[in-house]
Order: sequence, then structure tokens, then C-alpha cells
Amino acid sequence: MNRNYIMLLVLVLTVALVACGGGETAVSEPETTTIDVTTLGPTIDVATVQALQGRDDVVFIDVREQWEYNEGHIPNITLIPMGEIEARLSEIPTDKEVILTCRSGNRSGQVTDFLRQKGFDNVHNMEGGIIAWQNAGYTVEQ
Repeated sequence: MNRNYIMLLVLVLTVALVACGGGETAVSEPETTTIDVTTLGPTIDVATVQALQGRDDVVFIDVREQWEYNEGHIPNITLIPMGEIEARLSEIPTDKEVILTCRSGNRSGQVTDFLRQKGFDNVHNMEGGIIAWQNAGYTVEQ
């Protein structure tokens, strides 16, 4: 009887630990997902843009005005104001993916559409612009 009692107690404790998530907790390593930039759509979210920072095959362009850029911008981003895009087409690479941003995603969306009409199939608009970037808590430089 004593042995049955112990076995029942062990069974109850085991069920309780499993049900409560007890026992050994596996520590998961941070995910390191490699993003295939060739599969990016015309519009991408800020989390994807943040994950692409520092890659040699991606260029970031801010299409706001200089004064807006000075107030705060994504680190290591190139400024080409929207009104200068057509005159500076030669500065936009065709051998890398290009992420465009502005304040809210509106102007950069227009520039993305314009560049795609000009044959640039490697350009992408960052949805929500710098507002979404800041709201996500990502770094902004001044």
C-alpha cells in the first residue's frame, strides 16, 4: 500500500509539473533569420527594415527634406529629398535592394512607385515611415 501511495504521489506531481510548465526549461537561442531580399515586396514593415540594417546588399534612402532629416533619421541612411530623385537617379543602385522612407510612408511610397515605373524593381517602401520606426523603439540619429 505504501508503494502504491508513493507511485500515485509521483504521478500526481509529474502531471502537475507538466501542466504548469515546470521541469527543465529549455533556453532558446535568439533566432537568426536570414532575410532573402529578393523576395521583398514593394512595401515592407519596420521590423524587416531594422533586420536588414548593416547588410552590404541593401541601401537605405530617406526622401524627406533636409530639415526633417536633421530632426531625426535612421542611422546610416542616405538623404535624397523627393524633389531631387529624378535628377539623382544615377545615385540609386540597381545591383542592391533599396529601402525608401520618409515621415509616414506616403512620400516614399510615391517615390517607390515612380522608381518602379522607371524600371527599378529593387525598390521598397518602408511602411509607416520614421514615425513607425520611432514607435517601434528603433534608434534615431540627429
